[in-house]
Amino acid sequence: MEAIKKQATKLREQVAKQQQAVLKQLGHFSGEAFMVDEAELQCYRQLQSLYESTRAAKHLQRNIVRNVEAFISLTSKQMEIVRKLADNCCKYGVENQNTGSALAKAALQFGSSHNSMEDEREILLGILHDQVSEPLKTMINGAPLEDARHLTRRYDKLRQEVEAQVDAERSYHQSILGILEKLYTEMMLEKQLSEPSSPTSMTTQTDADARSVPGDSKFGDSDYHEESDQHDTYYIAQVIHPFDAQADGELSLSVGDYVIVCQVAPTGWSEGECNGKAGWFPSAYIERQQKAPASKVLENPSLSDHSDAL
Repeated sequence: MEAIKKQATKLREQVAKQQQAVLKQLGHFSGEAFMVDEAELQCYRQLQSLYESTRAAKHLQRNIVRNVEAFISLTSKQMEIVRKLADNCCKYGVENQNTGSALAKAALQFGSSHNSMEDEREILLGILHDQVSEPLKTMINGAPLEDARHLTRRYDKLRQEVEAQVDAERSYHQSILGILEKLYTEMMLEKQLSEPSSPTSMTTQTDADARSVPGDSKFGDSDYHEESDQHDTYYIAQVIHPFDAQADGELSLSVGDYVIVCQVAPTGWSEGECNGKAGWFPSAYIERQQKAPASKVLENPSLSDHSDAL
């Protein structure tokens, strides 16, 4: 009897242990199932957000491609018109180059400059097409899963392409600025060459006419005094624009130099001395000063003499 009780107690304990183990296992499965449901829900939400962002990105890409292609198309038509105008100007300038017409020179320079600008614009359009439009088309037509998987990498590449576009546009504008500055320099040079470039011959002719005119001594004396007063009007001036001598009798100037001006002609030219050399130069390229700096006086002692005289 005692043995049966012990065996029954032992069996009851085993059953209780088995029940506890089963309950623990059931509880573990229930918690894991709950955790799996939460993870699946979070993953679903992330996929849904990724899908919406990918769809919005595709719409943005389509809009960018559409606008870039429209810009390229309109700019290409504009380039055709401008190139035709530039070619006609160059043709006119070449055909009439031997006539020495100022209009022919201006037309040739205008056409050449615009051809150079349109070349730079064509390079810019090529960069927009190859590095912006085509990669975006590839992204739009690609597989959705691949786009979602490599979205970050592709947008980094897109950012680099946009930076390349900005650099190309900056380079384009810098090139255009250089072309315009070159054109402005050529225009100023043509303007200088078109002005009377031999004031020395004009002065020589005027002196010859004065010597050849006979008659009233009063008239001759007044002319002599007037010319003498004009020649004796000395002053010091500072060079504000550089000038390169193109003919005999002209004086080359550099910005910052000081000139002793001895006469000013009504043609817009002045005669003076700078750095031991004398000649003619445009009057608009200098600015009158009261005296020269001490450093310039040491380099050119004649400036000190004229400063004291003034």
